[in-house]
Amino acid sequence: MIVLKSSDEIQSMRSAGRVVAQAHQLVRELVRPGLTTLELDRAVDEFLVGQNAIPAFKGYQGYPASICASPNEVVVHGIPSKDVVLQEGSIISVDIGAFVDGFCGDSAWTYPVGEVDPKVQLLLQTTEEALFQGIEQARVGNRLSDISHAVQRRAEERGFSVVRDFVGHGIGRKMHEAPQIPNFGPPGRGPRLKTGMTLAIEPMVNVGSYHVQVLDDNWTVVTRDNNWSAHFEHTIAITDEGPVILTIL
Repeated sequence: MIVLKSSDEIQSMRSAGRVVAQAHQLVRELVRPGLTTLELDRAVDEFLVGQNAIPAFKGYQGYPASICASPNEVVVHGIPSKDVVLQEGSIISVDIGAFVDGFCGDSAWTYPVGEVDPKVQLLLQTTEEALFQGIEQARVGNRLSDISHAVQRRAEERGFSVVRDFVGHGIGRKMHEAPQIPNFGPPGRGPRLKTGMTLAIEPMVNVGSYHVQVLDDNWTVVTRDNNWSAHFEHTIAITDEGPVILTIL
């Protein structure tokens, strides 16, 4: 069942989203060659706790950290580690979720580490554009798959592929609510979008094939062909005036 939120509930979600956006600003300042993903995790965890926020990922189905840190060919759910050191020219996707006053905000961004290859920069640009084109379709009266189709169209017209095994989702009092939001498919299908829907839209776009696999830790998702992947995500609310991004400052 899709839970519609009141304007007051959306305001509470905006508070959670703002904290997540602030955490991403911290990550943006910290990302550099030589930093470990465990150091990133500890910095974000300390920040969230200092804001009286509850890290949404920590302990979720046994997940051991406060962020997902996914470099290069890791698509999503990379576990922070002292052994994963950021390298010049690489990329790192950081996914952050937090609860504030009982509501969740969730956002991911992929950051370049120093200077990156032009093809990699195009991957990041395209995935970010796909996110915003998906958000643009999150309007009252549209269908859910209009979001999905917009994401796929932008990625594929640039020669990239969209991951099919993992999807966006509804969000609110729980981190994962109905509906699921694929990043591919024809337009005009699925539930009609309504005022009060709150969604986490999150394109995952690969340089090569869209096929992925889960590693033996049962969390880390990598591209099957070892090509690089980018991941961008915002939590948004659908209003009568259009989509409102909640995970921004």
